[in-house]
Amino acid sequence: MQTTTIQAPPRAAPRSAGSAAIVLGVALAGAVLLRQFLLAESWITVLALLACFAVALVAVQKRPLVEDRIVAAFGQCRPLAVGTGVVLALVFPWVLGGDSYAMHLMIIACLYAVLALALNFQLGSANIPNFATGASYGIGAYASALLAIHFGVSFWICLLVAAAVATVFGFLLGLPSMRTRDSYQALVTIAFGIVVHQLLMNLEWTGGANGLVGIPSPTLFGHSFNDPITLWGHSLPGQANFYYVAVALLGLAIVSAQRLHSSRVGLAWNALRDDEIAARACGINVTWFKVKAFAVDAFLAGFAGTVYAFYVSFISPDNFTFLVSVTIMTLVIAGGMDNTLGVIVGAFLLTMLPEKLRAFSDYRILFYGLVVIAFLIIRPRGIFPQRVRNHEH
Repeated sequence: MQTTTIQAPPRAAPRSAGSAAIVLGVALAGAVLLRQFLLAESWITVLALLACFAVALVAVQKRPLVEDRIVAAFGQCRPLAVGTGVVLALVFPWVLGGDSYAMHLMIIACLYAVLALALNFQLGSANIPNFATGASYGIGAYASALLAIHFGVSFWICLLVAAAVATVFGFLLGLPSMRTRDSYQALVTIAFGIVVHQLLMNLEWTGGANGLVGIPSPTLFGHSFNDPITLWGHSLPGQANFYYVAVALLGLAIVSAQRLHSSRVGLAWNALRDDEIAARACGINVTWFKVKAFAVDAFLAGFAGTVYAFYVSFISPDNFTFLVSVTIMTLVIAGGMDNTLGVIVGAFLLTMLPEKLRAFSDYRILFYGLVVIAFLIIRPRGIFPQRVRNHEH
């Protein structure tokens, strides 16, 4: 008796090719949209690009299967997605045509994206309100600036030392905060931020209200970050050096976010967010994991503060006010809590938007608020809201 074996048609390859096409298409479309937004000089062009972005969000919201397909494509082609992102980040300054203003916006956006990801560990993952991220940002900036100015310490050593100093202060803030919850915990972090700002304003060795001037430019293998980058006869302004450092720092923050989210630490933070009493009943050390969230937030904020201090070469207490912390929290909420991509997109959009609305002069903050409200109406849970955690391995 002859048996016949029926084989299913091979569908993996076409599906994989389709996923790769989706990844490349979305990545390139995002890069083109960002470039046009950065180089746009007319407010009409800016609003038109925002409208295109809003229409895309509405379309995705109306068709959830499209969003699920895009997410699945990036999951299937993770190496391709990472490689494409790295390549785009490396070549992006060159496609900006050496525009120093656009480069400046990219550096600030990257730093604020790092700060937003730092806060997202607390606000998004563990539901811990923290209005002291701006203070940790300032601690990192001042620690590195003081080391560089008075002791001649290298920028690269300052990065690690300033991050460590900020982390220590994060622990010091986290421990007393454990005795409070919700609104009262937020008040503790607000008080900490105000105390840090007042100390920076009044202490003589921090420069007081005048701040610190003359922070030296970093060097790498004899190349000063004030010098342009020249490659194959084409040059980029000196700001490109700091752009690559800021992008590398953002990459570190993204990797940390992904690794922590998938780890037992991320699971513990999510358990605290959903039900702290149930998490404690399951044996989770609530105090330890909350303090750890404060420390991780301060660590990344200290890194960002160091890069900012050396980039602008002058810092003052006005750079690290309470408003900075409020802005960072706005980036996380508007982008999408506990969603790495959403936080980054929110940080880029809301950091660059006020600069692009300068044509409205005194009314630009009003229009900025209207745009934020419009996006929250379109996507109430954020531009890219938190997705259900996948426990499959």
